[in-house]
Amino acid sequence: MTENKKTLSSEQKEELKIGFNLEWRKELRKAIPMKERMKIERQKMPERDPNVRNKDFLEVNCGLDAEAAVKEAQRCWDCANPQCVVGCPVGIDIPGFIKLIEKGDFEASARKLKETNSLPAICGRVCPQETQCEVVCSVGKATGIPVAIGNLERFAADYEREEGEVKLPKIPATTRHKVAVIGAGPSGLTVAGDLVKLGHQVTIFEALHVAGGVLVYGIPEFRLPNKTLQAEVAYLQDLGVELKTSFVVGMTASLDDLKVQGYEAFYIGSGAGLPSFMRIPGENLIGIYSANEYLTRVNLMNAYKFPEYDTPVFSGKRVAVMGGGNVAMDSVRIAKRMGAEMAAIVYRRSRTEMPARAEEVHHAEEEGIEFHFLTTPTRFIGDDNGCVKAMECLKMKLGEPDESGRRRPVPIEGSEFIMEIQMAVVAIGQSPNPLIPKTTPGLEVGKWGNIEVNWDTMETSMKGVYAGGDIIRGGATVILAMGDGKIAAREIHKYLGGLDKEF
Repeated sequence: MTENKKTLSSEQKEELKIGFNLEWRKELRKAIPMKERMKIERQKMPERDPNVRNKDFLEVNCGLDAEAAVKEAQRCWDCANPQCVVGCPVGIDIPGFIKLIEKGDFEASARKLKETNSLPAICGRVCPQETQCEVVCSVGKATGIPVAIGNLERFAADYEREEGEVKLPKIPATTRHKVAVIGAGPSGLTVAGDLVKLGHQVTIFEALHVAGGVLVYGIPEFRLPNKTLQAEVAYLQDLGVELKTSFVVGMTASLDDLKVQGYEAFYIGSGAGLPSFMRIPGENLIGIYSANEYLTRVNLMNAYKFPEYDTPVFSGKRVAVMGGGNVAMDSVRIAKRMGAEMAAIVYRRSRTEMPARAEEVHHAEEEGIEFHFLTTPTRFIGDDNGCVKAMECLKMKLGEPDESGRRRPVPIEGSEFIMEIQMAVVAIGQSPNPLIPKTTPGLEVGKWGNIEVNWDTMETSMKGVYAGGDIIRGGATVILAMGDGKIAAREIHKYLGGLDKEF
């Protein structure tokens, strides 16, 4: 599934040019010469002690304080042609919000962020800035250490929520056009926020009892506190977005039913909730979870707060998690916090090929997680009660690159060994949610179950129906899903009669 190549629009370029020439920004640039800015060290994100945090679910990163945030903001050169903006899937005016932090106007910085991103406190925590905005940062190219854009985004958003005043933008008069957004994940929340700010009447239909999608069921509290997520959702509701939970589109009502109710445009952001399995012997033994089920039980159903919440989840003393992505990192770090004496990642490639964020791998290592690279399970072994007690593994070596560009793992003959475990979590990926495609005749679907779209507009095979996020990509990042939502919001606005320049 391809990703869009993104460039700045002429309107964005003009807005950035105007912002670059503001007098107060000129004064900031003069106040600290370039050579001095280059000498400022990147401000370290404060973190909780690994041997303390691996026993609870409190947030690992503590956030920059005001002094450190201003210091980090001073590292930004305020480039005339900021490539960081191009690298951001939602097109945030990154130099603009950072210079407002340097100026000390933290609330204005948060408002600048929210001009294009309704979820900055989330993005500042879970987005892979190191492979997007920060990788093209001019400071990083010159010094080897980019500006900590994500940490500054989190700072501004947290400051507004905790210390400042959350101000709502002026909403135009209603257009009376009704838009249905299916799924309250990052993609759906984004498209809803953008469209409601244009005067459209937006309703989000969410299958779960709480908004957030993968943000609430898939990401643990120690990475994204639920109170932070729900504050972002509440902000969208304050803007005028209507939220209907426990509403399963495809069962509670179909798209045709919603059309009868007056909805004129639709956005499908129902995610990738269908787990993938390894298809090896013994995978149905007791104590083996898909990552989707394990994370949902712990995060959404609060199994980690037992017995306050009586959600059953097995807590083995020896736990193996198969996979090398962020979902695998979240799963294995949860297992450690749930009491595992040995919690290990089992990954068939080497560390170099792991798709997980470097920060998450680093945090896992600090917390005592074991890593078994170039290793793949071949079968699970059960006891007399049908519970998993071990798995047979095979050592691998790397061969030629496959279609993903990563070197293909090749089995080493005769390298079998037994690993004793009491629990396993399979975190090797997930497929798009099949419910809406199965209940919506005329909606074209790809061979992997993904809804097919025009990547320039996010429109599906059905006129007026758009889609984005994991339902079109499979498992992807939060910020890419949000980028899809922004493209779709622009196109839905045009579809409903709005002019492009108004967006």
